[in-house]
Amino acid sequence: MNSRQAPKQPDSPRRQYNSTRRSMQASQTRTDVLQSAIRLFSTSGWAATTVAAIASDAGVAVETVYSGFGSKKGLLRAAMDVAVVGDTDPIPFAEREAFHRLSRGSRAERMLAGVDVQTDIHERSAGVWRAIVEAAAGDGEVDGWRVELEQGRRVEVGRSVNAMMERELDDRTLDLVWVLFAPEVYLKLTRDVGLSRPDYEAYVLDAFERLTAPAMKQRRTADR
Repeated sequence: MNSRQAPKQPDSPRRQYNSTRRSMQASQTRTDVLQSAIRLFSTSGWAATTVAAIASDAGVAVETVYSGFGSKKGLLRAAMDVAVVGDTDPIPFAEREAFHRLSRGSRAERMLAGVDVQTDIHERSAGVWRAIVEAAAGDGEVDGWRVELEQGRRVEVGRSVNAMMERELDDRTLDLVWVLFAPEVYLKLTRDVGLSRPDYEAYVLDAFERLTAPAMKQRRTADR
């Protein structure tokens, strides 16, 4: 070998590619863990779901779950956040297509879209919410999350209703709509009463229209 030959330069592009690939793999692993957590918390609840079971379902080591989420409680909170929006993208609901649907078309079309969007959310997240309520009964920190999530849900319901109705509801009516769209109501009507999705949507849409009719009547009177 020629001693004057220049040393081989580091293969920077390959290192960059490997780093990108590792980042993609880590992101996919996180998604897999969260999807397993959503599925198991929803079907088995808080106490009966173990980190080991989630790790096994996701095909990862238990240590991977702890390193990514810190604790079973941390995983529960992350699972709820993902279940509500449907993915791990850090995009607020108000900036998503689902929210934009609420301001297109006639008022009847917007209300129908609102019920459809809300049902999608419940199908993904109501089971996880039930696990949060279960955990909150014996853990003050989780109960604080529960209260925080409910306050946030009320804000989102208000924002969504404003988009659908093109006006703000009074606080009492908004509270009733907030309760109507609660995951507990969804679970009672679909699991306890046995309503199908179409029947649940028709039921909630009818109640939604009845609750907001007085407010819309007042608006029409005021516009005359």
